[in-house]
Amino acid sequence: MNAAGDYSSAYCILYTDSPDHTGHGMTFTIGRGNDIVCRAIPYFAGRLVGKNLSSVVSDFGQTWRSLVSDSQIRWIGPEKGVTQLALGAVVNAIWDLWAKVLAKPVWQVVAEMTPEELVRCIDFRYIEDAITPTEAIELLKSIEDTKDSRMQDARKSEAVPAYTTSAGWLGYGKDKMQKLLKETLDAGYKHFKLKVGTSIEEDRERLSIAREVLGFDKGNVLMVDANQVWSVPQAIEYMKQLAEFKPWFIEEPTSPDDILGHAAVRKALKPYGIGVATGEMVQNRVVFKQLLQAEAIDVCQVDACRLGGLNEVLAVLLMAKKFGVPIVPHSGGVGLPEYVFFRKPADC
Repeated sequence: MNAAGDYSSAYCILYTDSPDHTGHGMTFTIGRGNDIVCRAIPYFAGRLVGKNLSSVVSDFGQTWRSLVSDSQIRWIGPEKGVTQLALGAVVNAIWDLWAKVLAKPVWQVVAEMTPEELVRCIDFRYIEDAITPTEAIELLKSIEDTKDSRMQDARKSEAVPAYTTSAGWLGYGKDKMQKLLKETLDAGYKHFKLKVGTSIEEDRERLSIAREVLGFDKGNVLMVDANQVWSVPQAIEYMKQLAEFKPWFIEEPTSPDDILGHAAVRKALKPYGIGVATGEMVQNRVVFKQLLQAEAIDVCQVDACRLGGLNEVLAVLLMAKKFGVPIVPHSGGVGLPEYVFFRKPADC
C-alpha cells in the first residue's frame, strides 16, 4: 500500500522578535501531496502572529483548541487529513520554541511538568467519555514515583526500546534477509517487523526465514504489518495461516478508520495468540478513543506527525494508559524517531 515512497517533510519555522529563538516543526509525508501540506501550514501558523510565547503555552490546551477553531478550515477536516498534518507541524514548532527558550529538550519539558500542568496542555473535547481531566491528573500522580528513573533512562538513551524493519521489506531474497536479520541481532535488537500481504506462499517463506534466524524461544519478538491491504474477512483468514510463526501482532490489518473491523479481527485472532496493532494512519484522538473503547487493539501505534502535535499525542497516551494498552510509537522515515524519543520519560 505504501509502495515507491519518496520520503519528504513539510517544515514549519516560527520566527520571533528575538534572533536567538526560532521554533522548528515538521510533519512526515511520502512524496506527492507534501506541497499541499506546506500550503496548509500558514493557515494555522498565522493564528499565532503577534502572540507572546508565554500566553500561548500557559494554557496550551486552549491554544490548541483555538488553532483548530477556524470554521472554514474545519470544513475541509475537521481535525483530519491534510489539515491535521499541517497542524502537527505548527504545534510541534511551538514546543520546539518553548524548549529552546527554557534551554531544555522537549522530552524534559514534558517530563518535568506537574500532572496539572501536563493536563492543561490537552484539549479534552470529544474524549471526556473516555478520560476526564480529573482522571488524567490522578493517573499521572499514581506514577510519579517512577518519574526520576524514567528520566535517567532518557538521559542514557535507554528510554525507548527500538524495533527494526530492515529485513522486513517486501522483495528481499533469502540471503539478504538472513544477512540483515543477523546484523540487527548482533546490534542488540530484539523486536523485528516484516511486511506481509503479497501472497500466503511468499509470506510463509519469508517468515520461515525470519524464524530460522531469530528462533522461537530466544526472546526475539516478530511482528507483521499489512499496511491496510485486506478486508476484515481476508485479514482473519490470512493471519490464521501465519499463526504458526507466532507474530506478536498484525499491524494495520484493514482500513485504519474501521474501528469495528479491527475489533472483529482482534476477536477472531485472539485464540491464535495474535494481537492487533494500528495507529500509523489514525488521524486524531477521537478515533483512538473509539479503538480503545471498542477493545479493537492490543497495541497503540500513535504517530507523532499524523496527529495534531504533541498535545494530541499526550491525550492518546493518557487514554491508552487508562485502558491498559501498551504504546509502540510508529517510527521510521523523516524525523519520526526523534519525535518519539520524548515519550518514555513522559510515559503515562
